[in-house]
Amino acid sequence: MSATVLSQRVSDEQLKLYAKLIYERAGIQISPKKKTLLTNRLQRRLKATGIACYGEYYKHLKGLPDGDVEWDAFLQEITTHETYLFRDPTQWQWFEDTYLPEFLEAVRKEDRKKSFRVWSAACSTGDESYTLASCLADGLPDPSQWKVNIYGTDIGIGALESARDATFDKRAMRLVSDSYRRRFFTNLDDDQWVPKPALTKWTSFHQHNLMDPLKTAAFDMVVLKNVLIYFDADSKKRVMENIDKVLRPGGMLVTGPAEGVTGLLQEYERLKPWLHRKC
Repeated sequence: MSATVLSQRVSDEQLKLYAKLIYERAGIQISPKKKTLLTNRLQRRLKATGIACYGEYYKHLKGLPDGDVEWDAFLQEITTHETYLFRDPTQWQWFEDTYLPEFLEAVRKEDRKKSFRVWSAACSTGDESYTLASCLADGLPDPSQWKVNIYGTDIGIGALESARDATFDKRAMRLVSDSYRRRFFTNLDDDQWVPKPALTKWTSFHQHNLMDPLKTAAFDMVVLKNVLIYFDADSKKRVMENIDKVLRPGGMLVTGPAEGVTGLLQEYERLKPWLHRKC
Protein backbone atom coordinates (compact mmCIF):
# COMPACT_ATOMS: atom_id res chain seq x y z
CA MET A 1 0.00 0.00 0.00
CA SER A 2 1.39 3.39 -0.95
CA ALA A 3 2.16 6.20 1.45
CA THR A 4 -0.01 8.42 -0.81
CA VAL A 5 -3.15 6.44 0.00
CA LEU A 6 -2.44 6.49 3.71
CA SER A 7 -1.89 10.24 3.69
CA GLN A 8 -5.35 10.92 2.29
CA ARG A 9 -8.27 11.67 4.57
CA VAL A 10 -11.63 10.00 4.31
CA SER A 11 -13.86 12.02 1.99
CA ASP A 12 -17.18 13.46 3.16
CA GLU A 13 -19.03 10.90 1.04
CA GLN A 14 -16.98 8.03 2.46
CA LEU A 15 -17.58 9.33 5.98
CA LYS A 16 -21.34 9.21 5.34
CA LEU A 17 -21.13 5.63 4.05
CA TYR A 18 -19.07 4.41 7.00
CA ALA A 19 -21.25 6.30 9.50
CA LYS A 20 -24.40 4.73 8.04
CA LEU A 21 -22.89 1.24 8.17
CA ILE A 22 -21.73 1.65 11.78
CA TYR A 23 -25.10 3.04 12.83
CA GLU A 24 -27.04 0.25 11.15
CA ARG A 25 -24.88 -2.48 12.67
CA ALA A 26 -24.22 -1.11 16.18
CA GLY A 27 -26.41 1.94 16.76
CA ILE A 28 -23.29 4.09 17.20
CA GLN A 29 -23.33 7.55 15.70
CA ILE A 30 -20.22 8.94 13.97
CA SER A 31 -20.50 12.70 13.45
CA PRO A 32 -18.79 14.68 10.67
CA LYS A 33 -16.49 16.07 13.36
CA LYS A 34 -14.99 12.58 13.69
CA LYS A 35 -13.46 12.59 10.21
CA THR A 36 -9.89 12.72 11.48
CA LEU A 37 -10.53 10.00 14.06
CA LEU A 38 -12.20 7.75 11.49
CA THR A 39 -9.35 8.35 9.04
CA ASN A 40 -6.73 7.38 11.62
CA ARG A 41 -8.59 4.26 12.70
CA LEU A 42 -9.24 3.17 9.11
CA GLN A 43 -5.58 3.60 8.22
CA ARG A 44 -4.71 1.07 10.92
CA ARG A 45 -7.11 -1.47 9.42
CA LEU A 46 -5.84 -0.83 5.89
CA LYS A 47 -2.30 -1.54 7.06
CA ALA A 48 -3.41 -4.65 8.94
CA THR A 49 -5.46 -6.12 6.09
CA GLY A 50 -3.47 -4.94 3.09
CA ILE A 51 -6.61 -3.56 1.46
CA ALA A 52 -5.68 -0.74 -0.88
CA CYS A 53 -8.12 2.07 -0.12
CA TYR A 54 -11.05 3.26 1.98
CA GLY A 55 -13.59 2.41 -0.73
CA GLU A 56 -12.43 -1.18 -1.07
CA TYR A 57 -12.33 -1.62 2.70
CA TYR A 58 -15.89 -0.31 2.94
CA LYS A 59 -17.07 -2.87 0.40
CA HIS A 60 -15.22 -5.56 2.33
CA LEU A 61 -16.83 -4.57 5.64
CA LYS A 62 -20.31 -4.28 4.17
CA GLY A 63 -20.14 -7.88 3.00
CA LEU A 64 -19.06 -9.26 6.39
CA PRO A 65 -21.53 -10.80 8.85
CA ASP A 66 -21.77 -9.52 12.42
CA GLY A 67 -19.17 -11.24 14.55
CA ASP A 68 -16.62 -11.60 11.76
CA VAL A 69 -13.07 -11.13 13.04
CA GLU A 70 -12.36 -8.12 10.82
CA TRP A 71 -15.67 -6.43 11.52
CA ASP A 72 -14.95 -6.89 15.21
CA ALA A 73 -11.46 -5.43 14.85
CA PHE A 74 -12.83 -2.41 13.02
CA LEU A 75 -15.55 -1.80 15.60
CA GLN A 76 -13.04 -2.02 18.43
CA GLU A 77 -10.93 0.63 16.71
CA ILE A 78 -13.94 2.94 16.52
CA THR A 79 -15.24 2.48 20.07
CA THR A 80 -12.13 1.78 22.18
CA HIS A 81 -12.04 3.83 25.39
CA GLU A 82 -9.90 3.69 28.48
CA THR A 83 -10.96 1.30 31.20
CA TYR A 84 -9.44 0.17 34.48
CA LEU A 85 -10.53 -1.35 37.77
CA PHE A 86 -12.36 0.94 40.21
CA ARG A 87 -12.85 3.65 37.62
CA ASP A 88 -15.18 6.35 39.03
CA PRO A 89 -14.28 5.78 42.71
CA THR A 90 -17.33 7.68 44.01
CA GLN A 91 -19.62 5.07 42.50
CA TRP A 92 -17.73 2.19 44.05
CA GLN A 93 -17.71 3.92 47.42
CA TRP A 94 -21.51 4.14 47.16
CA PHE A 95 -21.71 0.47 46.21
CA GLU A 96 -19.60 -0.66 49.18
CA ASP A 97 -20.75 1.80 51.85
CA THR A 98 -24.44 2.31 51.01
CA TYR A 99 -25.84 -0.22 48.58
CA LEU A 100 -24.38 -3.42 49.99
CA PRO A 101 -25.30 -2.70 53.64
CA GLU A 102 -28.89 -1.95 52.57
CA PHE A 103 -29.00 -5.09 50.46
CA LEU A 104 -27.66 -7.20 53.32
CA GLU A 105 -30.22 -5.72 55.71
CA ALA A 106 -32.99 -6.80 53.33
CA VAL A 107 -31.51 -10.31 53.32
CA ARG A 108 -31.36 -10.32 57.14
CA LYS A 109 -35.05 -9.43 57.23
CA GLU A 110 -35.70 -12.21 54.72
CA ASP A 111 -37.00 -9.70 52.17
CA ARG A 112 -34.30 -10.88 49.78
CA LYS A 113 -32.51 -14.18 49.15
CA LYS A 114 -28.74 -14.64 49.24
CA SER A 115 -28.36 -13.98 45.55
CA PHE A 116 -27.15 -11.06 43.49
CA ARG A 117 -27.32 -10.64 39.71
CA VAL A 118 -25.72 -7.72 37.91
CA TRP A 119 -25.38 -6.95 34.22
CA SER A 120 -22.12 -5.24 33.32
CA ALA A 121 -23.22 -3.92 29.94
CA ALA A 122 -20.50 -3.03 27.44
CA CYS A 123 -18.03 -4.62 29.84
CA SER A 124 -15.02 -4.13 27.55
CA THR A 125 -12.04 -6.09 28.96
CA GLY A 126 -13.78 -7.05 32.21
CA ASP A 127 -12.32 -4.41 34.52
CA GLU A 128 -15.75 -3.40 35.75
CA SER A 129 -16.89 -6.99 36.30
CA TYR A 130 -13.87 -7.78 38.45
CA THR A 131 -14.32 -4.54 40.38
CA LEU A 132 -17.85 -5.67 41.20
CA ALA A 133 -16.58 -9.12 42.16
CA SER A 134 -13.94 -7.61 44.47
CA CYS A 135 -16.50 -5.45 46.27
CA LEU A 136 -18.83 -8.40 46.72
CA ALA A 137 -16.09 -10.74 47.90
CA ASP A 138 -15.16 -8.19 50.53
CA GLY A 139 -18.68 -7.15 51.56
CA LEU A 140 -20.71 -10.36 51.59
CA PRO A 141 -20.73 -12.37 54.80
CA ASP A 142 -19.72 -15.95 54.04
CA PRO A 143 -19.55 -15.43 50.24
CA SER A 144 -19.59 -19.19 49.59
CA GLN A 145 -23.24 -19.23 50.69
CA TRP A 146 -24.26 -16.70 48.06
CA LYS A 147 -25.36 -17.16 44.46
CA VAL A 148 -23.64 -14.37 42.54
CA ASN A 149 -23.80 -13.81 38.79
CA ILE A 150 -21.86 -10.96 37.21
CA TYR A 151 -23.00 -11.09 33.59
CA GLY A 152 -20.62 -9.15 31.36
CA THR A 153 -21.49 -8.37 27.75
CA ASP A 154 -19.76 -6.55 24.93
CA ILE A 155 -20.16 -6.30 21.18
CA GLY A 156 -16.45 -6.90 20.63
CA ILE A 157 -15.06 -10.42 20.43
CA GLY A 158 -11.53 -9.22 21.15
CA ALA A 159 -12.64 -7.38 24.28
CA LEU A 160 -14.46 -10.48 25.53
CA GLU A 161 -11.39 -12.64 24.95
CA SER A 162 -9.38 -10.22 27.09
CA ALA A 163 -12.09 -10.26 29.76
CA ARG A 164 -12.03 -14.05 29.91
CA ASP A 165 -8.23 -14.06 30.01
CA ALA A 166 -8.47 -11.56 32.90
CA THR A 167 -4.88 -10.39 32.99
CA PHE A 168 -4.49 -6.80 34.18
CA ASP A 169 -1.41 -4.62 33.98
CA LYS A 170 -0.13 -2.07 36.48
CA ARG A 171 -2.13 0.74 34.92
CA ALA A 172 -5.41 -1.19 35.08
CA MET A 173 -4.72 -2.08 38.72
CA ARG A 174 -3.61 1.35 39.89
CA LEU A 175 -6.75 2.11 41.94
CA VAL A 176 -7.06 -1.36 43.50
CA SER A 177 -6.23 -1.20 47.21
CA ASP A 178 -3.31 -3.19 48.61
CA SER A 179 -5.76 -5.23 50.69
CA TYR A 180 -7.82 -6.22 47.65
CA ARG A 181 -4.69 -7.04 45.67
CA ARG A 182 -3.43 -9.40 48.36
CA ARG A 183 -6.76 -11.10 48.95
CA PHE A 184 -8.33 -11.30 45.52
CA PHE A 185 -5.54 -11.17 42.91
CA THR A 186 -2.38 -13.10 42.08
CA ASN A 187 0.70 -11.15 41.00
CA LEU A 188 2.37 -12.93 38.08
CA ASP A 189 5.09 -10.30 37.89
CA ASP A 190 5.43 -6.57 38.48
CA ASP A 191 3.07 -5.69 35.63
CA GLN A 192 0.60 -8.59 35.48
CA TRP A 193 -2.21 -9.48 37.86
CA VAL A 194 -4.96 -12.10 37.56
CA PRO A 195 -8.08 -12.47 39.74
CA LYS A 196 -8.30 -15.46 42.05
CA PRO A 197 -11.04 -18.11 41.72
CA ALA A 198 -13.04 -16.33 44.42
CA LEU A 199 -13.76 -13.69 41.77
CA THR A 200 -13.68 -15.62 38.50
CA LYS A 201 -16.31 -18.12 39.67
CA TRP A 202 -18.86 -15.31 39.69
CA THR A 203 -18.12 -13.81 36.28
CA SER A 204 -19.15 -14.76 32.77
CA PHE A 205 -18.76 -12.91 29.48
CA HIS A 206 -21.00 -12.97 26.42
CA GLN A 207 -21.19 -11.22 23.07
CA HIS A 208 -24.18 -8.90 22.83
CA ASN A 209 -25.25 -5.84 20.86
CA LEU A 210 -27.01 -3.34 23.16
CA MET A 211 -29.48 -2.63 20.37
CA ASP A 212 -30.83 -6.18 20.75
CA PRO A 213 -32.91 -7.55 23.66
CA LEU A 214 -30.95 -9.56 26.22
CA LYS A 215 -32.23 -13.12 26.59
CA THR A 216 -32.05 -13.22 30.38
CA ALA A 217 -33.76 -11.16 33.06
CA ALA A 218 -34.27 -10.23 36.71
CA PHE A 219 -31.06 -8.32 37.38
CA ASP A 220 -30.64 -6.53 40.68
CA MET A 221 -28.40 -3.97 39.01
CA VAL A 222 -27.35 -2.86 35.54
CA VAL A 223 -24.10 -0.95 35.06
CA LEU A 224 -23.87 0.92 31.76
CA LYS A 225 -21.13 3.53 31.78
CA ASN A 226 -19.52 5.76 29.16
CA VAL A 227 -21.25 3.96 26.32
CA LEU A 228 -24.38 5.86 25.33
CA ILE A 229 -22.31 8.95 24.57
CA TYR A 230 -21.77 7.24 21.19
CA PHE A 231 -25.52 6.80 20.57
CA ASP A 232 -28.17 9.17 19.18
CA ALA A 233 -31.59 9.71 20.78
CA ASP A 234 -33.33 6.87 18.94
CA SER A 235 -30.56 4.37 19.73
CA LYS A 236 -30.47 5.42 23.38
CA LYS A 237 -34.23 4.90 23.62
CA ARG A 238 -33.92 1.41 22.18
CA VAL A 239 -31.07 0.49 24.54
CA MET A 240 -32.94 1.78 27.57
CA GLU A 241 -36.04 -0.22 26.60
CA ASN A 242 -33.89 -3.35 26.47
CA ILE A 243 -32.43 -2.58 29.90
CA ASP A 244 -35.85 -1.90 31.39
CA LYS A 245 -37.02 -5.37 30.35
CA VAL A 246 -34.34 -7.14 32.40
CA LEU A 247 -33.98 -4.92 35.48
CA ARG A 248 -36.28 -5.98 38.30
CA PRO A 249 -38.50 -3.43 40.11
CA GLY A 250 -36.39 -1.74 42.76
CA GLY A 251 -33.23 -2.55 40.82
CA MET A 252 -30.46 -0.01 40.34
CA LEU A 253 -29.20 1.50 37.09
CA VAL A 254 -25.66 2.90 37.28
CA THR A 255 -24.56 5.05 34.35
CA GLY A 256 -21.77 7.41 33.44
CA PRO A 257 -22.31 11.06 34.38
CA ALA A 258 -22.85 12.20 30.79
CA GLU A 259 -24.88 9.45 29.10
CA GLY A 260 -27.79 11.77 28.32
CA VAL A 261 -30.59 9.38 29.32
CA THR A 262 -32.43 11.39 32.01
CA GLY A 263 -35.37 12.03 29.71
CA LEU A 264 -35.75 8.29 29.11
CA LEU A 265 -36.08 7.37 32.78
CA GLN A 266 -39.57 8.56 33.71
CA GLU A 267 -40.26 5.26 35.50
CA TYR A 268 -37.09 5.56 37.61
CA GLU A 269 -36.30 7.45 40.79
CA ARG A 270 -33.23 9.64 40.33
CA LEU A 271 -30.94 9.24 43.34
CA LYS A 272 -27.81 10.80 41.86
CA PRO A 273 -26.92 12.09 38.39
CA TRP A 274 -25.49 8.63 37.63
CA LEU A 275 -27.84 6.50 39.77
CA HIS A 276 -31.48 5.59 39.21
CA ARG A 277 -33.82 3.14 40.96
CA LYS A 278 -36.49 1.39 38.91
CA CYS A 279 -39.96 2.01 40.34
